[in-house]
Amino acid sequence: MASGAIRRLQDRVLGPSRTGIPSSTSEIWLLGVCYKISESESSQVADAFTQDFSSFVLMTYRRGFEAIGDTTYTSDVNWGCMLRSGQMLFAQALLFQRLGRSWRKKESEPPEEGYLEILELFGDSEASAFSIHNLILAGESYGLAAGSWVGPYAVCRSWEALVWKRREETDVKDHSCSMAVHIVSGSEDGERGGAPILCIEDVTKTCLEYSKGETEWTSVLLLVPLVLGLDKVNPRYIPSLLATFTFPQSLGILGGKPGASTYIVGVQEDKGFYLDPHDVQQVVTVNKETQDVDTSSYHCNTVRYVPLESLDPSLALGFYCRDKDDFDDFCIRATKLAGDSSGAPLFTVTKSHRTGDRGIAETSTVTCTCEEHEDEWQLL
Repeated sequence: MASGAIRRLQDRVLGPSRTGIPSSTSEIWLLGVCYKISESESSQVADAFTQDFSSFVLMTYRRGFEAIGDTTYTSDVNWGCMLRSGQMLFAQALLFQRLGRSWRKKESEPPEEGYLEILELFGDSEASAFSIHNLILAGESYGLAAGSWVGPYAVCRSWEALVWKRREETDVKDHSCSMAVHIVSGSEDGERGGAPILCIEDVTKTCLEYSKGETEWTSVLLLVPLVLGLDKVNPRYIPSLLATFTFPQSLGILGGKPGASTYIVGVQEDKGFYLDPHDVQQVVTVNKETQDVDTSSYHCNTVRYVPLESLDPSLALGFYCRDKDDFDDFCIRATKLAGDSSGAPLFTVTKSHRTGDRGIAETSTVTCTCEEHEDEWQLL
């Protein structure tokens, strides 16, 4: 199917494309960075925002790659958008880790080696560590298969499995991904209802196991799969979703509509700015030895936005914590957010699973106990 036809199809699912910055007066939060719009400086701020937005890594449908496993699929058109959205979030975490949040792509200069190394990891072949080929293989037990669409929860678990698989296959010093992945999920005792729980003790254990005991802490990617309603996101969760983008650890949202995933990287008022994986592009081979390679297909200069209330309630949040201090800061912010949520937290924070040992979350963790809202949660 031609890219134009794909775009028309996705417009019918997501709604007509809305482009540009919708408001010239409201502040924008883009993965932890605030752009304050004012009439006197609107053009300068808009330029800075656009440069930041266009520096994020875009992953789209590709055609012409080697067949996935023993299938005949050489393209992911019409089914790979959630996988591509997951790749974008993961690539952004690697950019934060290796190049820093302030990194910007400079059109007038040769690309940095570290930047090319990141793109190489996401090439469309089994030789690339984080290709959709390897993601599908790692996620088979979660329902991933070439030609099939999956939801955010399955993709989060598949990334966790793939990173651990790569960790087992490589030495710490030569590892292509030196950060752990931790899924913030439902309570282990299987109780019905309530928000997912981030247990500090569990994250500490994840980091220790990931480093194979060599260090007590590693960089960590936190993924939080959520179901925030029935047919659409319950409006009472919107303020908390908006607030997560103010966290310096924010990696945005995997979300969209069923069959039409996007990667939401910023917010303004009640709207979300997103990168869209639904354009169809030819495979590009990128490696650090090829300095003159064209990487323009990995970036987007068109700013699109969607009303957050129109999102499918099944989505996932991402957060990158560089070190223990960064994680502690995240926990403080997340605990306050849960306390300010008026009984509808996205997730809660606790020090330990042990009864009576609630640590940082003892006084401010809030759990939704109202029957009318309990059914909206799905323990993941």
